[in-house]
Amino acid sequence: MQPTTYQTDTQKYAKCIEVSKRIRWDIDQDLIRGRQFDFNQKFLPDGLSLVNELEFLNSDEQRLLSQIQGRSYANIFGLVERFINAKVLEVSREHWLGDQTALEALIRFSDEELKHQEMFRRIENMIGDEMPAGYRFMPEPNDVAAAVLSKSTWAVLALTCHIELFTQAHYRQSIAPDPGLSGLFKDIFLYHWREESQHAILDELEWTREHASLDTEERDQAVNDLIELVAAIDGILQIQSEADADYFFGICGRTLDENQKKNVKEVLLKAYRWQYIVSGVQEPRFNALLGNLTTEAQGERIGKALAPIFN
Repeated sequence: MQPTTYQTDTQKYAKCIEVSKRIRWDIDQDLIRGRQFDFNQKFLPDGLSLVNELEFLNSDEQRLLSQIQGRSYANIFGLVERFINAKVLEVSREHWLGDQTALEALIRFSDEELKHQEMFRRIENMIGDEMPAGYRFMPEPNDVAAAVLSKSTWAVLALTCHIELFTQAHYRQSIAPDPGLSGLFKDIFLYHWREESQHAILDELEWTREHASLDTEERDQAVNDLIELVAAIDGILQIQSEADADYFFGICGRTLDENQKKNVKEVLLKAYRWQYIVSGVQEPRFNALLGNLTTEAQGERIGKALAPIFN
């Protein structure tokens, strides 16, 4: 199959611009507003952290573990937005001498992603000032971004769309309904969600446009690239969950036995895989889009690669 003709949907890009202008927010004036994190409350809801599965931890310990997870949750978003922004700027080139509405929408997307990176850096500093020393965020953002960007644009856009769709699902389904979360932490993902909603639309448009430009062989290789990217993300989650477990053991205030430590590590990895891989793959909008852009055989290949992560 040869590349197909793709018609830019200017109206969808224009709608993203309109919403971007209307919901624009500032880190200090709108989000932080002089507030601090409330460490008497959880950061992540149980539906994301899965700390409720660790019944041998008391409520204070479960809260602490949710805060450690929340810290890494924010840091991982800051990391992925490094490569997302680079790819958005790259694909905007396709519109430089073409649809200027599409170009403006992507430039706004890039500007908002830079703001999100700054926000997550600020959040890390604020949390770090209050939590005990010893926390380590293991991946180096530039190294991860370089590795991701070495893959095909199709695969990077697929991963980006996956991330920005599960971001919305996490907020709507888990974060927003939970009254027991730190107000500032909850608002971070409210404001993040507002702009990511537009980004996901742009991801879909650009992923579909890129798909149309590829032939059959290129599309098949792109699927291989996506599988490799998901495996790389899972490797990062394994390393970070191990580091977060060790940090928790060092500051929780008591010594857990070896079986309890094993359970904590297992639940942390399960939670991180749920947060960053499984919940996105199961998100109906992403699932439908991926199904439309892959063959049955490619879908089976992806499913086989994901099986160990789902188990």
